[in-house]
Amino acid sequence: MAFPAGIFLRAWVRNRAGRVARCGVAMLGAAGSVLLFSGFAGPAQAVEPEAQPLNSAAASQLTATSRRAYADVLKLRLGPARELLRPELAKTPTSPSPLLVANCADFAELLITQDASRYEALTTAQETRLTALDKAPASALRDYARAEITLHLGLSQLLFKHLVVGGYHLRSGYRQMQDVARHYPAFVPARKTLGLCQFAIGSLPEGYHWLLTLLGLTANVDTGLQNLTLAANQPNDFQIESQIYLAMIREGYYKKTEEALRLAEHLQAQQPDNLLFSYLLITVNKRQHHGEAALAAFRARPTGPDYLPVAYLHHMAADLLLYKSEYAASERENLTFLREFRGAHYRKDAAFKLYLAAWLGGQPAASVARYREQINQPGPADVEEDNYAQHYYHEAVALNPILTRARLQTDGGYNQQALNTLRTFRVTSTTLWRDRIEEPYRRARAFQGLGRLDSAWFYFERTQTVAGPKAPYYFAPQAALQQGYMAQEAGKKAQARFYFEKALHYPWHEYKNSTDAKAALALRELR
Repeated sequence: MAFPAGIFLRAWVRNRAGRVARCGVAMLGAAGSVLLFSGFAGPAQAVEPEAQPLNSAAASQLTATSRRAYADVLKLRLGPARELLRPELAKTPTSPSPLLVANCADFAELLITQDASRYEALTTAQETRLTALDKAPASALRDYARAEITLHLGLSQLLFKHLVVGGYHLRSGYRQMQDVARHYPAFVPARKTLGLCQFAIGSLPEGYHWLLTLLGLTANVDTGLQNLTLAANQPNDFQIESQIYLAMIREGYYKKTEEALRLAEHLQAQQPDNLLFSYLLITVNKRQHHGEAALAAFRARPTGPDYLPVAYLHHMAADLLLYKSEYAASERENLTFLREFRGAHYRKDAAFKLYLAAWLGGQPAASVARYREQINQPGPADVEEDNYAQHYYHEAVALNPILTRARLQTDGGYNQQALNTLRTFRVTSTTLWRDRIEEPYRRARAFQGLGRLDSAWFYFERTQTVAGPKAPYYFAPQAALQQGYMAQEAGKKAQARFYFEKALHYPWHEYKNSTDAKAALALRELR
């Protein structure tokens, strides 16, 4: 879809299947999501790439003014973008180019801020643009803009729990985009959107295949990646967006970590005034456990009144500071996030991290208890982090301070410090089963981060031995998943297949949806 992609993709890669049966889209608290059409798209066949060569010169393009405005939208400079578009919209009110870019700005604002007070105005504006496009002559860009805006409208409605009408617009937009690809095979941007849809459907965990069968949907990951790759490689107005999507998918699902990091570094170096690219660089470094680099990118991000406030950045910074044991600074960043964010997601996760900072930082018991109770305040748990926080609250089992510190240290890439922390862990007769399982898993992740793969393998095996086949925790299935990746990297396909299948067969745990999806896609790649 034509909107700032990097912000939205992170949530989809991690959480995209968590609530599919309920609302058809996994939503990011601070930013948004990518389409998950499984609940609403209706029977449809995947659009295969055309055999004929694609000529980008034949495709419709944005006007020069709209292109400049879209560059500002990608920087999250929404005010300047809207000012650029105002004269063009006044002069040509049915032109698809400024209408599409104006909608991108509104869509980005709504998904990033999740400000309910702006919902009616922004969704009404989207509907008004669709009416204007109906008066424009048919063209690739007109039809593409209409399909995109329809998808934007559907996602906006789903985000605010208007499920029926949101599902209707997602279904309509998806079918319109299929028609665009069929009628205008040289129009590359349509391949981007179709590629995302096809990958999203095809990557759903096995537990949701009944839903795909019921709706007559064809799950085709390979076709999705082909379409997305084509859009990333062919010059078009939305090429950078396509490149970001493709790199993040390959990093999140296929462990192509260096590709995503190179792209993020390249984009940020090219445009240091681009807040989206800074966000992308922070995200990739954080996901790859480069805590110091992620924190440096956060501190170097562009700021100023022209930029849309992205409260979620403070939540990310709070995590990074928690990894470094800078508890007071982490607390300040999460409090800033909770104060500035207008949405409902990631609030439980923020409360959990505030609890950890207070507890590990030695704050008074009353402060620790207050943050813990804040986890249970009313609110959604659609994303896995919120779900994990709520599960921790209801489980009501005290965390082990040594294992918790080690986990945070490895999350930030401080692996030697984590091993030093773990040396103080002692198993006694009162040690919880969960902690007995977690201890070797933490050692394995620290050794893995240090590149000591033999030691990591040993402790991943030990994790699964201690857990047995039915422990209701994520440590053993994650250990199997990591062993699958390690074997795959070493070219041992049979061994990799064994561990990916093992990861799939574990019962419920906190991250089962994302773990299963990654394992299933890895198995597909081994074929």
